[in-house]
Amino acid sequence: MNANRINYINIVLIILSCIIAFFIPFELFLFSYGILGPMHYLTEIGWLHKKNYFTKGKYDFVFLTVICAVLFYLTIIKPSKDSDFVADLILLAFILSIIFVFIKDWLYRIALGVLAIIVIGAVNNVHDYFIWIGIFLPTIIHVFIFTWLFMLYGVLKEKSFSGFLSIAVLIICAASFFIIQPSGLNYTVTPYVKSSYQLFDLLNFHLINVFHLDNLSQVNDIFITNSGFVIMRFIAFAYTYHYLNWFSKTSIIKWHDVPKKTLIITIVVWLISAGLYIYDYSMGLMALFFLSFLHVFLEFPLNIVSFNGIGKELSALTKSPK
Repeated sequence: MNANRINYINIVLIILSCIIAFFIPFELFLFSYGILGPMHYLTEIGWLHKKNYFTKGKYDFVFLTVICAVLFYLTIIKPSKDSDFVADLILLAFILSIIFVFIKDWLYRIALGVLAIIVIGAVNNVHDYFIWIGIFLPTIIHVFIFTWLFMLYGVLKEKSFSGFLSIAVLIICAASFFIIQPSGLNYTVTPYVKSSYQLFDLLNFHLINVFHLDNLSQVNDIFITNSGFVIMRFIAFAYTYHYLNWFSKTSIIKWHDVPKKTLIITIVVWLISAGLYIYDYSMGLMALFFLSFLHVFLEFPLNIVSFNGIGKELSALTKSPK
């Protein structure tokens, strides 16, 4: 399957995700996160492992995995009273990923790692630090901003019209949720959906404040206000397309090109994960918490490589031919 065909398929997937998100945003998010999400985690981690996680060290992924395990322990196993640790660990994983991508010498790595800890200790008192790092970075920034940048990197390398068109359609669809706001809600969130979505409600609440859409008095207002539905449509769209974008590029990325035994194990684990979400959504969230954050952490180096690649491609475009 050539790149142009994949780009046009992605355009269709973007528009389809946008339309469904407009009418049933909460339900679409819960389906995508619970059914598409686990398969994405499993297949991407396997693919990243084959690529050595895009870092210069063979065992760099171990450090990111340990940080994720600490996060899981202090969040699920023995919850800490201090929520700032979540943002601190996420930022540490991100900064270490930068170091792992560009630096190979262990002496420099250690020195920069210590400096990273000092920097984190200095910035964790900054206003809205927890919101941007602890809530936005592993969620909406990961699934929308990083996905868009990853697409942009590919488009700049391909320099194809269909690629640039897919980028434009993604932006237009995302903007449409804020531009098209029906006066009547015509949508009721069921008690099941409310209870299943409670672990994500702060994301909606703070995004509403960031975009200055409303001045909500309590978090539960996201389920009954127009601003709550506007943001939920955007979130559902971002997550759904994030997963579909990964699966649409199977023929290029070849994440499925693994030993038969690995593929069978992946499918079995995915079926168990999806079953947990279907049986009890909250149970599924707890059981898959580690895996969901692990795939975010292990993808950080790839994000860094994409940022660097975009910079190189843009720099090359600005240079005059000799």
